[in-house]
Amino acid sequence: MQDEITQAVLARDDVAKYLRGDDDESKLQARERIQGYLDELRTTQRYKMYRALRHPLYPILRKVERRPEHLEHPRRASAAGRVIYISNHRSHLDYLVELLVLDEAKLRPPIIAAGINLFGGALGLLHRHVTGAIPIRRDAKDPAYLATLKAYIAELLKTHDLFFYPEGGRSYSGELKSLKTGLLQASLHADRQHLSFVPCAVSYDLVLEDRILSKQGTKRRQRPFSREVAEMASAAVGFASRGFVTFGEPIPLSDWDPDSRRDVVQLTHIVRDRIGRLMKVLPTALVAQSFRPGQSRDDLVERVGRLLEALEALGANIDERNPVAATDCGIDQLVSRGVLAADRRGVRVRDRIVLKYYARTIDHLVAASKADPAPAAR
Repeated sequence: MQDEITQAVLARDDVAKYLRGDDDESKLQARERIQGYLDELRTTQRYKMYRALRHPLYPILRKVERRPEHLEHPRRASAAGRVIYISNHRSHLDYLVELLVLDEAKLRPPIIAAGINLFGGALGLLHRHVTGAIPIRRDAKDPAYLATLKAYIAELLKTHDLFFYPEGGRSYSGELKSLKTGLLQASLHADRQHLSFVPCAVSYDLVLEDRILSKQGTKRRQRPFSREVAEMASAAVGFASRGFVTFGEPIPLSDWDPDSRRDVVQLTHIVRDRIGRLMKVLPTALVAQSFRPGQSRDDLVERVGRLLEALEALGANIDERNPVAATDCGIDQLVSRGVLAADRRGVRVRDRIVLKYYARTIDHLVAASKADPAPAAR
């Protein structure tokens, strides 16, 4: 099958033009370069072995209570054709939590697109030969690579579903980032008549890497994944959270033109808006967004109540709608994480950076509640 995909990619007009070479590169060199890209992208999913990974990972997975929502949407999309799942990205746990939700719902296992930094050493072998992950060079500028990637994705979607994170990496600030268009546009080059996007959102009461991400603020450099795993293992001590995975209505791709810049940009905005509205509004985010230094607990409850009213009017996906219950739950969880401290004198901040991280997780909804509704999808 991989040989067939390679042949199909090399035969596509948008790739074949780069095989001819130019004044700076011979025909043989051009072919070797593109063949190298294809060898890098090649992946194999051994699903039985992949499912068995949950057992050695159980010590971490048991700390996250999985809460799927609206599984009827991916079931309907799967019955109609191939599916591309598009999600926000909060944690390295996302790869486990979201894919396990699909597995437990007995939905087809998708191929995962992930950053090439996750493919070093033994983990890289696991991704290539077990999980079926595709390494993506997120910052690649070579037009031959981009054409090869688009062609490879289009051919792969003939036989597999796909799952990817268009933010291009985890959110270090906590906010929902702008989406990159590369894989969205690549997906449109496949058989759009039998293909749909299923937007999905993952949300946690507490994010395992909250301190690691928020302290850095922005991704200044690519760190070894082994180091990040070690940091996550350290952060997992005493950690417990719910993980909500919410699916949205499928977006058919038949009417979208991959060669129209306007279509690609409009579709990207629609997907981001859908994901943003699917994200579960949890008590930790409500308390973090509403918290002000020096305010009483009653004042905090009042601010949370006003925020809940605005988000309810927007149609946000809210977990706890009672202001008192939401405030108490959010405070308790942030206290357990060492972000807030509560005593007889009231509630005070222990870690302002992490508190802002949780506040920013619903910034897009707060902004939308003050603006006009987003344009409807076609």
